[in-house]
Amino acid sequence: MLLNLDAGEGGKDEASLLPYADLVNIACGGHAGDPAEMEETLLCAAAAGVLAGAHPGYEDREHFGRRSLGLAVGDAVDSIARQIDAIKSIASRKGIALWHVKLHGALYHDADRCAELAAAFVDFLAQRHPGLRLIGPPGGELQRAASTRGVEFLREGFADRAYGADGKLLDRSLPGAVIMDPAVAVSQALDLLDQVDTLCVHGDSPAAIRILPALKEALRGDRRS
Repeated sequence: MLLNLDAGEGGKDEASLLPYADLVNIACGGHAGDPAEMEETLLCAAAAGVLAGAHPGYEDREHFGRRSLGLAVGDAVDSIARQIDAIKSIASRKGIALWHVKLHGALYHDADRCAELAAAFVDFLAQRHPGLRLIGPPGGELQRAASTRGVEFLREGFADRAYGADGKLLDRSLPGAVIMDPAVAVSQALDLLDQVDTLCVHGDSPAAIRILPALKEALRGDRRS
């Protein structure tokens, strides 16, 4: 089981978190991040032996990319393209290859619900960045688009976000939507193992420094991982 970490978003303890992760999703100037932070996170990931990926989101720093902007499909894909190009340029200069892409926040959910946006984004990915894997929710439009276009898809679950009875993530505004207790996070993650290929912990969460080590240790002892 691969552990992925959202990073490059201004978190104070990200360098200490990276050794517990297998993949790092690096903000690339949309919802967060700037060239200096992208470079620093890429270099830290390389030093820790962690595979780096692009983490583009809506260009809305005020709301951290967690508000849907309702962009036209073409405009949304253009924004994603700019962000991936930005981090890929820095990575190339440092001799670091990107391994994957994972959309952020509201864009992640919008693309997974909208077949047109998912298809346009995955078409772009297959044509402009062949070989990059795509991380996204299981069973949605992103997975369907990837399966018909030859893009390797990793189904993602969340250790530090609560799920509702419908199997969807609870809105962050609801009580208990963000999991802070490492024991609860580990229990939920173990329940998800048979349904996903990678588990996410958010680097901007103050609980990440406790959740990630606990989760790494639990996975070592679980034969399914």
